[in-house]
Amino acid sequence: MEGKYIDRREAGRILANHLEKYTNRPDVIVLALPRGGVPVAYEIANVLSAPLDVFIVRKLGVPGHEELAMGAIAMGGAVVFNEEIVSDLHIPQTAIDHVIDSEQQELQRRERVYRGDRPFPTLQDKIVILVDDGIATGATMRAAIKAIYQQQPASVIMAVPVAEITTCEMMEKLVDQVICPLKPMNLYAVGQWYKDFSQTTDEEVHDLLARQS
Repeated sequence: MEGKYIDRREAGRILANHLEKYTNRPDVIVLALPRGGVPVAYEIANVLSAPLDVFIVRKLGVPGHEELAMGAIAMGGAVVFNEEIVSDLHIPQTAIDHVIDSEQQELQRRERVYRGDRPFPTLQDKIVILVDDGIATGATMRAAIKAIYQQQPASVIMAVPVAEITTCEMMEKLVDQVICPLKPMNLYAVGQWYKDFSQTTDEEVHDLLARQS
């Protein structure tokens, strides 16, 4: 595929074309990384007639430079670190622990907002299609993959509209299959590959999940 996606919903429909063999299978579940992954995953779940849920991951920002990810934490407590950043910046363990604690609280808050009181579905022996709107550093996706494999799924398929080709090659070592139609040599920013990359709101996430449940 060349060019740009119109928006996240179109990206989801394009990804769904690559996942048709999983249509109407009771052992398939679509998990989205919120917020941006939810509109993408909603379209996939619609086409496949599969259940949709969210898998919440929070970036662990470097103290004082929060936009820089030193790692990520996922539901279930799985944590991954960018060891190079932690080492190069000499970030003390007390600072790391403080960020983890803060992001754990935000993760739990978001789970209540998005999922309410619904129990999280069992992933054991399921084919998990893990979706985001694109991959930049890969920290959040790696944390999600680590946490999901702890639940013993049959397989994990990572489906994203865009990621650098080297990132896709790295992810292929972590999951059973990677589906990524756009693999630029240089990503720059995920939003550059969409005509409309307006922010997905908490309300939209809640609405899409409610429609699919």
